[in-house]
Amino acid sequence: MGTRSALWSFANKFFTCGVIGVYVSDRFVGVAPVRGSSMSPTLNPGTTSLMGLAIDDYVLVEKRCLQNYKFSHGDVVVFSSPSNHKERHIKRITALPGEWIGTRHSYDVLKIPEGHCWVEGDNSSSSLDSRSFGPIPLGLVQGRVTHIAWPPQRIGAVEKRTPQDTISSS
Repeated sequence: MGTRSALWSFANKFFTCGVIGVYVSDRFVGVAPVRGSSMSPTLNPGTTSLMGLAIDDYVLVEKRCLQNYKFSHGDVVVFSSPSNHKERHIKRITALPGEWIGTRHSYDVLKIPEGHCWVEGDNSSSSLDSRSFGPIPLGLVQGRVTHIAWPPQRIGAVEKRTPQDTISSS
């Protein structure tokens, strides 16, 4: 009887912790892996290695910003790909709704529609971003990257930076 009671108590605590963990992950904060070099040197700079192999960064993703879509220039965000919703990308917001954007590699000027933003990778030569697929709907954004959580030697806040030559007010 004692073993069954102890097992039931453990299962109950495990289930409760799991439910709380899912709730917190869904509503407040999550962890996401950074794949590729499109956000280098901010994320995945390629300098961290384990026995000669590069280690991907893992980042904390804050989700409270999704209430009322509170974003600003330079925020690094996680979003679903506009062409394949199973893929997630991590890029930096360079323009918000109602602003004009002039890309560095083109002479085109575009007004960002309401409910959309323009995102670019810090490493433009290897980034699939708004220069390829245009403005992204804010509804695809899953959260704002606030900190690097892994590897240990890179733990810290993610800097907000904005390319000054791409933004103009409405």
